[in-house]
Amino acid sequence: MADYRPRRSVLYLPASNARALEKARTLPCDGVILDLEDAVAPDAKPAARQAAVEAVRTGGFGRRELAVRVNAVGTEWHEADLAAVCPAGPDAVVVPKVDSAETVQALVAAFERHAAPEHTALWAMVETPAAVLQVAEIARASERLTVLVLGTNDLVKELGVEHVPGRLPLQTALGLTVLGAKAAGVVVLDGVYNDLSNAEGYLAECRQGRALGFDGKTLIHPSQVEGANDAYAPSAEAVEDARGLLDAWNAAQGAGVVTYRGRMVENLHVATAERVLALHDAITALDT
Repeated sequence: MADYRPRRSVLYLPASNARALEKARTLPCDGVILDLEDAVAPDAKPAARQAAVEAVRTGGFGRRELAVRVNAVGTEWHEADLAAVCPAGPDAVVVPKVDSAETVQALVAAFERHAAPEHTALWAMVETPAAVLQVAEIARASERLTVLVLGTNDLVKELGVEHVPGRLPLQTALGLTVLGAKAAGVVVLDGVYNDLSNAEGYLAECRQGRALGFDGKTLIHPSQVEGANDAYAPSAEAVEDARGLLDAWNAAQGAGVVTYRGRMVENLHVATAERVLALHDAITALDT
């Protein structure tokens, strides 16, 4: 079976905020991204970089996946970020605005140059029209790239559109990003939801992302964790249905056509049921 490490809820936190870093060690999110980019002012970036490195080395995040988002390629902070973060060995380094397979390959070479351990993965952010149009090539460029993160705020800016309920202006980009990730066999995370006062809108966007095929959602506030965890976990009904389908399949081996609750069961349905149960079991293991 594939690696079903849950990434339902992945929370951005400014690495410059010591109180937020300490709180992150207790939150029920699946992953934490210590941010050196958008959430940190230019004059605070060196101190935030050191704080992120210290947090990684200190640990204490338990079962939470720990990543650090560095500043983008070409910025004045990028090389110093990689030089400090890579040898610290977080679970992943998140790089903004990855637009091509060549950029991925250059980043992987930089990881090796800066002595990143083998377990430190590359998470590439898809934030521009160019990246969306090359997403499959980006996702396939290196085995070190394991996750794509959609940057919806930057995409909205680049496309010259607006944030609207239902995200109609982003529908093409959402679909292409999911298709490219799935074709390459990597995880894909949906972008953030900005309006913390609109809980209903946030939950609707979580449900939409799950329906489109995203594996989880990036978050900007701890209050959003529960909604993402619920939306991206299999429902109790889905788990029950998957177990029943597999029981019927296993009981009828060699008996020709298999049906369950009036539905014909084929290998593809079995694979889907096994995936549901694998994710359910992985989430259960995290929560116990």
